[in-house]
Amino acid sequence: MNIANLAPLAMKHLRNDFMEELYLKTGMDNTRPITFYGIVNERCNYKCRYCEYWRLENYVDEMSIEEWQNALLSLKDYVGSFHIQFSGGEPFIKKGFVDLLEFCDRNDIKWGVVTNASCLTEPIIQRVVAANPFNINISMDGPVAEIHDYSRGTKGSLEKITANVRLLVKEKQAQGATFPIVIKPTVHAKNLHTMTKMPQWVVDIGATNVNFQPVDRWSPETYDELWIGEDRFDELEAVVEDLIEQKRQGAPIVNSETLLRLWPAHFREESAPASIGACRVGLRNYFIRTNGDVEVCWFYPPIGNVKEQSAKDIWEGYEAQVRRKETTACDRLCLYTCLSQKTIVDKVKMGMNLLAGSRA
Repeated sequence: MNIANLAPLAMKHLRNDFMEELYLKTGMDNTRPITFYGIVNERCNYKCRYCEYWRLENYVDEMSIEEWQNALLSLKDYVGSFHIQFSGGEPFIKKGFVDLLEFCDRNDIKWGVVTNASCLTEPIIQRVVAANPFNINISMDGPVAEIHDYSRGTKGSLEKITANVRLLVKEKQAQGATFPIVIKPTVHAKNLHTMTKMPQWVVDIGATNVNFQPVDRWSPETYDELWIGEDRFDELEAVVEDLIEQKRQGAPIVNSETLLRLWPAHFREESAPASIGACRVGLRNYFIRTNGDVEVCWFYPPIGNVKEQSAKDIWEGYEAQVRRKETTACDRLCLYTCLSQKTIVDKVKMGMNLLAGSRA
């Protein structure tokens, strides 16, 4: 990652921030999608206790690699160069996924990926790094093997992640690449007490940053064992203050202080405070689902399907217009890293943080 990569995206975010304000104040809709996500599959080789994907009896149809390519080219025709974040399931178990990443590189489509790192063998890592990632995010559950492996439902998973991230760091250095490797721990009742160790673990392993993700309600376990209850809020607040102090001292933490301080409100399941402002996901987000459905937020119905419509027709269509009105009126407090509110200042700080870390 370098200034040349960040500058065009930064200008687009500045433009869209202005258009979002214009929409919120006047209702005039000149917005364009600016934040893109591609969920390439729901299948996964892990059994995380807070996830439902691996429990599904039937999976929705997956788009082919060619269909993904067509969808991405349609987006490029509409918005120009952009950055898309791929995820799953576990994206690297999808046949042809690395081919899709190489396609993005050839077509000036910046890409990132969220992965559990289990499939990152040396040959795959060599191809992935050569495809010029914008970022690679590694999902995990903390630095303690017993807790991590229990949470992931897979014995030896922390050991494997650690080994594969080290291989990734080594190949990144060998190819002279500068993309950030971001570690993304899911914060829950089982691992809360280990979270203050994460920034140093990230440094020790050679990754760039840590970006914390509080668990949300989904699986049965998120209700009966993983949710952080009121009886542990003193501990939760102490962890938050510790992380904020580490961040102020230069620890490579992506989350803003504002979002860190919202963890207790998240676990109380409070509505978003007025200070957060209107939700903007409907004015910026473009989630492409496994089957081609496009959503601005997974709590709302799709706005179209990339197999049937162009990106322009989807974003400017009736369903998208309705969803923009619905989401800007929503008061749900979302701390998902893909849904949480970020001001333009937050985005600048995040970009500079990642840029500084990727050069280290």
